[in-house]
Amino acid sequence: MKKVLCFGELLLRISPFIVETNKDPFAIYLGGAEANVARALSHFGIGVQYCSALPDNFMTTRIMQFLNDSKVGTDKMILSGDRIGLYYLDHGADLKGAVVYDRADSSFAKLQTGTIDWDKVFEGIDWFNFSAISPAINQNLADICLEAVKMAIQKNIMVSVDLNYRSRLWKYTTSPIAVMKQLLPYCNLVMGNIWSANTLLGIAIDEDIHEKHSKQSYLDQSLAVSKEIMLQYPSCKTVANTFRFDTEEKKIKYYTTLYHNNINYQSPEFNVEQIVDRSGSGDCFMAGLIYGILQEHQPQNILNFATAAAVGKLQEKGDGTRQNVTSVNDLLMKNH
Repeated sequence: MKKVLCFGELLLRISPFIVETNKDPFAIYLGGAEANVARALSHFGIGVQYCSALPDNFMTTRIMQFLNDSKVGTDKMILSGDRIGLYYLDHGADLKGAVVYDRADSSFAKLQTGTIDWDKVFEGIDWFNFSAISPAINQNLADICLEAVKMAIQKNIMVSVDLNYRSRLWKYTTSPIAVMKQLLPYCNLVMGNIWSANTLLGIAIDEDIHEKHSKQSYLDQSLAVSKEIMLQYPSCKTVANTFRFDTEEKKIKYYTTLYHNNINYQSPEFNVEQIVDRSGSGDCFMAGLIYGILQEHQPQNILNFATAAAVGKLQEKGDGTRQNVTSVNDLLMKNH
């Protein structure tokens, strides 16, 4: 079985409930984009290891036990530093707008270049997944990500990156584009959306696209962006873009594209009525892509499965999914 390594900061998420008599007012969830991908992959039956940095204390022991029980390996975990990063988010809120971070000086944020033995960490690994969240934290993390992708390519390990853009994190540099342009030459699968490609890679987009009120305009733009990414970064063989829009009926319209071998595949369109939690949806999409590629499915089937997984996550509370392959396929069939 091929094995995936996900690298990124594990976070604890605190979310308020509607306060009721004699009930705790807050819920705590295990979070972090790459941890979410790892957990989803484990539910899809893919062998997966997760690498982060956590303090050597009882909380880390419990977290690692939970991950192991979820069939996520923690052999690559780094025990260092003094604290686990936190973030605060209301249920159903958009992480990009309503999040409050409390992750300064976390164990992960204090990692130093040259201290991770990537040769050892990559033993038995066939796929490496990370996101733009890690290099957004500080220059050391950006350099560590560069160490990782360079070693991965040397070992013929596939590399995927999620172009997650978090404006509240990019504080140490005025040019996220300069940072990400160093990492993208080593990436084989790039996932994101047309706006993150513009912000993090400098790929031009139509600034008036929203005014056109046209799905075809978004699809055309995704094709143009995907082609430009592949032109600038020849190692990239697949580009995926997501589109998630709030409607006037308080629903979510969700569809995606996948550009591979000069064909821009389009997913079915989902109209989601029940939005329980927005956090982790994109991570499920990434996990679905990795799953489908490793299973050597056809591009259209890869995209359809990944999209359904992302939609299913919108209907689950917390950051991590509990979906499996059967439940995702069932959701996909219901939408046809």
